[in-house]
Amino acid sequence: MPRPFRHPAPLEIGGDELRDLVSACMDRLAPWLDGLKEQPAHSLDGSHKVARAFDEPMPERGVPFRRVLARLFDRALPVSLNAASPGYLGYIPGGGLPSTALADLIADITNRYTGLWMPAPGLVQLEISVIRWFCSLAGYGPSAGGWLCSGGSIANLAAVVAAREAKLGEAFDGGVLYTSEGGHHSISKAARVAGFPRRNTRVLPVDESFRLRRDALARAVAEDRAAGRRPFLVVAQAGSTPVGAVDDLAALADFCAAEGLWLHVDAAYGGFFLLTERGRAALAGIERADSIALDPHKGLFLPYGTGCLLVKELATLRAAFAETAAYLPPSQEDEDHWNFADLGLELSRPARGLRIWLPLWLHGASAFRDALNEKLDLARSAAARVGALPGVRIVAEPALSLFAFRVEPPGMKAAELDAFNRRVLARVNQRKRLMLTGTTLRDPALGEEVFVLRVCVLCFRTHEDRIDMLFEDLSEAIADPRG
Repeated sequence: MPRPFRHPAPLEIGGDELRDLVSACMDRLAPWLDGLKEQPAHSLDGSHKVARAFDEPMPERGVPFRRVLARLFDRALPVSLNAASPGYLGYIPGGGLPSTALADLIADITNRYTGLWMPAPGLVQLEISVIRWFCSLAGYGPSAGGWLCSGGSIANLAAVVAAREAKLGEAFDGGVLYTSEGGHHSISKAARVAGFPRRNTRVLPVDESFRLRRDALARAVAEDRAAGRRPFLVVAQAGSTPVGAVDDLAALADFCAAEGLWLHVDAAYGGFFLLTERGRAALAGIERADSIALDPHKGLFLPYGTGCLLVKELATLRAAFAETAAYLPPSQEDEDHWNFADLGLELSRPARGLRIWLPLWLHGASAFRDALNEKLDLARSAAARVGALPGVRIVAEPALSLFAFRVEPPGMKAAELDAFNRRVLARVNQRKRLMLTGTTLRDPALGEEVFVLRVCVLCFRTHEDRIDMLFEDLSEAIADPRG
């Protein structure tokens, strides 16, 4: 049992007390982790009751730690989408790599400040190394750089601001940016936060492969210029959220170079497939982008809360974000030593680099490459098997590890198909061995909005047995006599 905290300084936990607390955590975490394969992929039964149980006043006095853990593990955690489950194939999974928790434990307890280089040069420099690894992976040169943030949404916001500063300057009235129907909603939100009205974001159509149509982009840019507006930014997809599409990045780079536009690639989902040969082929041209958003909490399987922005020229971030204050140390002049506060939105920030650096040193890049190659294989296998089911049409083939499909039983009226597909989705999810999601999109084959089911294979714990379950559960759901 953990020792009681000693009065009069209960917040000053010593080494023995910390060891007891961590041991109590492990008594819960170890069996939870070992039983993860048998846990449901989701369970939201009793959501409102559980939420009400945690709507409570601040406790005046502490309670035994094991009682606190019991509330978390017995009540709060089970009622949730289980994103750590090997059956979690919905949205875009974040795997929750356990070794990252070790890095977070070290970072949180030692509590080093990494907004500037001087207070923690070792931790800042290892984070710079992580960024340089990513830059090399993307094909960027020595003048590139970036920073780690909480996720792709913030990375996209920073990219919009950097592009605004580089292409429009301080007077950015009339600036227009372009994305596609497959673009993440964070792009539109970032544009508004960066000072652009909704009408200045162009959402352009996609082709039969759900890629941004270059002809539509060229027409929109020309029309905006003719009307006196100021095109400045194109956002391409390297693994779109709805269907996992990858835009023709090389062609878009050609267009942006000719038109003097900033090219940003949202590779939050797909970027780390660059570790694989097939991923590099699919993302060819990404090295020509001015900026790239990545999510290590997707393609590197880390816990949520780790995103990344890369820029081809680190100076563009400094120009957009660097500020001075009398109470801060002087800015770094050494090109090898960065102040992250000069490159992004945060002054106060944790040692984020450690949660990437430690797992990569512990497991090696080859372990991540092998896992990503397995996900590419599984997605193709799943799409082939699902596509062979009666009445199933693959709407979007897997460019990476995500695909979309629709069930269209012969003889069923078109007006009934969306409702039928929603019922199929509900039946699959009802078994709780898997978690699938759906979305509406404009189907190129039909020329209209339809509801489709999505499968995204990205959890490092997902293997062939879950694809077998997917085939079984879908087969039963489609054949369900309730229609």
